[in-house]
Amino acid sequence: SELACTHTNVVTGPLGPLGVQLYTLRQEMARSVDETLARVAEIGYREVEFAGYFGRSPAEIRQSLDNAGLRAPAAHIDMNAMLTDWPSKLEAANTIGMQYLVVPSVPQEMSLTLDHWRALADMFNRGAAEARDAGIRFAYHNHAREFTPIDGQIPFDVLFEQTDPDLVEIELDLFWIVHGGGDPMAVFERWPGRVPLVHVKDRTEKGVMTEVGSGAIDWEEIFGARDVAGIRHYFVEHDEPLDGLESVAASFDYLSRLGT
Repeated sequence: SELACTHTNVVTGPLGPLGVQLYTLRQEMARSVDETLARVAEIGYREVEFAGYFGRSPAEIRQSLDNAGLRAPAAHIDMNAMLTDWPSKLEAANTIGMQYLVVPSVPQEMSLTLDHWRALADMFNRGAAEARDAGIRFAYHNHAREFTPIDGQIPFDVLFEQTDPDLVEIELDLFWIVHGGGDPMAVFERWPGRVPLVHVKDRTEKGVMTEVGSGAIDWEEIFGARDVAGIRHYFVEHDEPLDGLESVAASFDYLSRLGT
């Protein structure tokens, strides 16, 4: 295509199995876990990432996934649960068949200074070591403020400089890094192979979240570097869609054609 010719890094083949971060479909999931997972699979997705289990036990979640023909490689876990209930969260992840647990955000009051971010790094190293012992990988998911300088340094950089690369991996939210003024390509180049998970959500020129392919983010460039980054799981997300299932269907349609 004309678009592809303008890039030095172009997507050279279909992306890996596409997934949905189920936060996008939280209203649908609250109404019916099984119907929602069936619709996700019908659209063509093969993976999902959980953000809560909607009152279901881990065994029930596993059964629902099996019934829908889906895998759940990852889930978001509140940081407080990591501090108070980590063993049971790790056990649940193993029951469901996950490879990753992801802390999606940290409290504002624990992330105001660079020393706060260094303390978080120590906490994540400890939690990630416990996760590894249980057979689960650990990752951290960014928003925008990790890219706002504190005392001349970028908190995101401080966090990942202070964490063990063999233990703490990156789930890069591609909307929020761009929204915060960061550069996904710079993250991939600085931490090659350390970004196994990405949140795929688009952003208009005016900074509005939108369906993938209808915004201004350069997906050809980003996914052209997927081997450098180490991306294995692509989770489509929209925080406030007008219609969750229509939103993830539109994003799937774009992504499934990218690079073909």
